Amino acid sequence: MTEPAAIETPAGFVPAHALTFGQAGADARFVHAGDPLPVRTETPAASSAPLVGSTSATAVAGPFVPDPGRPIRLTLTGTWSGSVAVQRSIDGGATKLPLTLAGTAWATFTANANEEVAQEYEGGATYYLAITLSSGTLTYRVAQ
Repeated sequence: MTEPAAIETPAGFVPAHALTFGQAGADARFVHAGDPLPVRTETPAASSAPLVGSTSATAVAGPFVPDPGRPIRLTLTGTWSGSVAVQRSIDGGATKLPLTLAGTAWATFTANANEEVAQEYEGGATYYLAITLSSGTLTYRVAQ
């Protein structure tokens, strides 16, 4: 990409302003698509405590209290048969609802998995696993 045209002052009727950056003692460099500002966003480690456990029986695991604005990852491992449904609550677990997409429950698993299941933005929301096992032992982890 070519450098933008030089900015000359004094301008005829509009004051000249340009965003530049550079090292001390070096020429300033214009900011443009081919040479953007040298910045990046850093995200600190999540402070939420992972929900980790293992079960050989039907159970409800939780709550997992997520940090807002981060993806929630579910990992299911083991030799098991049954289903695991991710549920969300906004009233401390009194009411747990399945995650849905277009009105259809979608975060229900019948095999080992390792994927993001949600991204939470509402403070106070909690997540649970509704585990229905017919055999085997399931190990689960919900974390950010």
